[in-house]
Amino acid sequence: MAEHTNLRVEGLDAWYGEAQVLRDVSIDVEPGEVVTLVGRNGAGKTTLLRSIMGLHRQTKGEMSFGGTALGRTSPDKRAKLGIGWVPDDRGIYATLSVLENLTLPPVVDKDASWSLDQIFEHFPVLHTRRDFPGTKLSGGEQQMLAMARPLRMGSSLLLLDEPSEGLAPVIVQQIGEIIREIKSRGVSVLLVEQNVKFASTVADRHYLLAQGRVVESLGNEEFQSRTTELLEYLGM
Repeated sequence: MAEHTNLRVEGLDAWYGEAQVLRDVSIDVEPGEVVTLVGRNGAGKTTLLRSIMGLHRQTKGEMSFGGTALGRTSPDKRAKLGIGWVPDDRGIYATLSVLENLTLPPVVDKDASWSLDQIFEHFPVLHTRRDFPGTKLSGGEQQMLAMARPLRMGSSLLLLDEPSEGLAPVIVQQIGEIIREIKSRGVSVLLVEQNVKFASTVADRHYLLAQGRVVESLGNEEFQSRTTELLEYLGM
């Protein structure tokens, strides 16, 4: 599936009640590409991810994945198309073991699905902790499990919401290595990230969001050259 997969969002508006939070947003993610959404808190980044996943329904605009119009498609059907959701709270089933968290969700694409052996090779801590319940994992371990789960399902696009938030630098480095490995296997990633320096080490392109709009689209080389400016813009 991965070689045919791409995401298109065109003219997307989104609201919470009467408050409009996204305005005419258009982005795309090509096969095997890592793209970040960068912006201050409240810019609409998470709402955009939730809209793509079908979790936020008060929207207007066009979205398609792999050439299939998403329309009013439910989140579970979007998952079956190959869209994997990794929320900022990680969504770990606390009472289930690591192994149960990995094997409970259905495989949506057998050809793209990572085997447990592959998962444990790239996430060795999950092998060590495979019988531990989700509540016994550290924040970094939970993040790795949250990323591994859609790979086990065979997702060809991962929507990652702030994967580096609150993690120690050494764990952030490991997350970066995993994202680069995912990319090398043809899986696309749309990443919400406020850590500009981290984003520049993993992404091909970046969309800068402000007040619900895409205000710039930057290649990674230009993004890196403007790191100081962007950090100041984000108030970091």
